[in-house]
Amino acid sequence: MMLKGFQIQICGLVSNTQRWSWKPRNSISISSLSSFPPISYSNPNPYLKLLPTNTIARRARFTPFHASTSLHSAGNVRNIKFCQWCGGSTKHDIPSGEEKLRAICTICGKIAYQNPKMVVGCLIEHENKVLLCKRNIQPSHGLWTLPAGYLEIGESAVEGAIRETREEANADVEVISPFAQLDIPLIGQTYLIFLAKLKKPHFSPGPESSECQLFPLDDIPFNSLSFSSMVVTLSLFIEDIKAGKPKFHYGAINKRPGSSPSDIHAYTLDHHMHS
Repeated sequence: MMLKGFQIQICGLVSNTQRWSWKPRNSISISSLSSFPPISYSNPNPYLKLLPTNTIARRARFTPFHASTSLHSAGNVRNIKFCQWCGGSTKHDIPSGEEKLRAICTICGKIAYQNPKMVVGCLIEHENKVLLCKRNIQPSHGLWTLPAGYLEIGESAVEGAIRETREEANADVEVISPFAQLDIPLIGQTYLIFLAKLKKPHFSPGPESSECQLFPLDDIPFNSLSFSSMVVTLSLFIEDIKAGKPKFHYGAINKRPGSSPSDIHAYTLDHHMHS
């Protein structure tokens, strides 16, 4: 399969093949809105109003942003009591030459580093509809999601997204292009969502899904989605479709301090850029 090529240099955020736009953003908390009108083309998706449309064109380079302290909040190193290699007890200290507190084995001296997990999935459009799965597992049991899950060792992101789609929706897909990378620093996850199409118009619930359904864009159940990442991804997709062309998006989803993990609207989308 052929993917649309793109290259990103993190320090400076340079795209060698495409022009990017930076969306300056103030902190916007979706949780402050208590009710939402129905979605229709005459009454656009209310969630899209929370995704700024004003952009500043850049030739190729952006001013690097500095990570906030929220980027370092994922994981609690003090919960690591024992070494994963030898089973020895750990101490918690800042190793020489580093800046963060680590769990260091008192026996073998190895350091336990905590790294984010990658979630991969597919946004499948078929006949102007989007395929969603109703979760049959926790968390967010009974809520709708794109077919997605954790990337496994030994597979590429594309392979993982295709596998997750097959497992959750019994659907064989062809990946078209990457659509969104969304970092969630608080929980140490990165979502990589691909645009895809069905090879055959057949799908059915897998073991982790109770239903699979194609939703017209106007009927996507935004109040019954499983995660903030799904709200952002689908909102950006609808915005792109109405603008006439899907883009590639990057952003960081920062949950509102003190909010419940199940509150899918309590977030801000920061550092949003698109190709």
